[in-house]
Amino acid sequence: MLSRTGPAVGDWDPAADGPTEAAGRPIRVLLVDDQELVRAGFTRVLDAQPDMTVVGEARDGAQVLELLRTTPADIVLMDVRTPRMDGIEATRRIVAGSDGAGGPEVIILTAFDLDEYAFAAIRAGAAGFLLKDSGPAQLMAAIRVVHSGDAVVAPRTTRRLLDWFAVHLPEAGRLSTAALEALTRREGEVLRLVARGLSNSEIAVRLTVSEATVKTHVGRILLKLNLRDRVQAVVFAYEMGLVTSGWFGRPG
Repeated sequence: MLSRTGPAVGDWDPAADGPTEAAGRPIRVLLVDDQELVRAGFTRVLDAQPDMTVVGEARDGAQVLELLRTTPADIVLMDVRTPRMDGIEATRRIVAGSDGAGGPEVIILTAFDLDEYAFAAIRAGAAGFLLKDSGPAQLMAAIRVVHSGDAVVAPRTTRRLLDWFAVHLPEAGRLSTAALEALTRREGEVLRLVARGLSNSEIAVRLTVSEATVKTHVGRILLKLNLRDRVQAVVFAYEMGLVTSGWFGRPG
């Protein structure tokens, strides 16, 4: 999971992600939403794709955990607000239960632009975050990207989420910087630019290095900070105040 470097926040082009497994086993999707009509709509869209199949439906977090005991799935489309057990707790348990053993990835779906529950779910280990009104093309692209091992946060959602997050952050001085000491100066620069939403190619231009070099830096950052993907790297950088503090890491 540490190797996931994913599309940069704000750098995702749904049109670039076409079917990936039409010739093999389709991507197995499990839907979680308390509204039957919503689940039916998603099922029609996803089952029409040659590389996807809906293997089950659940009305809440508790039911999806029960269903996963007997129904293998690759992707769980998780509504963030469901009865009995919400999507946050369900995501946390799914990720903890996988423990690197190849369990399903979770994509959070929410109807709200500014939704602190969705942010909490990403921290719990979700690999994607989309609004329900994102449209079929974005939804299908997100499923394919996450299934390939990357992380996705839709650009509009990212801006709203980080705007909310920045306002509600604790003061940077109250947070420990010990975890940052392992990063070199250049890795600190890359982390700060990732937090600002730049793609690998944009960072490469900004720092006058190759895109492959940037990708290597991102991988090392995730490894050193014990983060799952770029989404968590953005969260970490905002928590530490790196986008405003001017910190760039130690020389090296």
